[in-house]
Amino acid sequence: MIGKVKVIISNEQHEVRIPTGVRLLVRRCCTAVLVLEEFDGSAEISVTFVDDDEIQKLNKEYRNIDRSTDVLSFPMGENGVYDINQDTGAKILGDIVISIPHAIDQADRYGHSLQREIGFLTVHSMLHLLGYDHVNGGIESVRMREKEETVLTKLGLKRNSSYYMDDDEE
Repeated sequence: MIGKVKVIISNEQHEVRIPTGVRLLVRRCCTAVLVLEEFDGSAEISVTFVDDDEIQKLNKEYRNIDRSTDVLSFPMGENGVYDINQDTGAKILGDIVISIPHAIDQADRYGHSLQREIGFLTVHSMLHLLGYDHVNGGIESVRMREKEETVLTKLGLKRNSSYYMDDDEE
């Protein structure tokens, strides 16, 4: 049974004012993924908003890819085993880093709202924190996309147009 969900959100970029309601949306997305996955216990997630320069530095440092990207996930657990916050007993799932300028560009490209894009990136990254992967494509990628759309639809962020993501954009 899902317990308390703590989402620590920080804004480390100053290019774009974060729209009202986005922090609540991020918290709702994190919780909705945990509910869908029937996560057991309390959870703690860190979400940081950055600019393209910062996400490019992180992408280069941790993935050896020298370009910006939309979102990075840094899972703290493996195979359902997580570090525990000794003060709260919550499982520490990991960190999500979202490039706000990248999210704005993708929202424009796909013809939907910034809120929908940030919601998608949060849900996508939460699934990575829980062990899902799409890098090799195939059924795992399809399963992940289905779960993303299920959560977003439940939150009222149903896709309003089809979009296609090139492999080099992931």
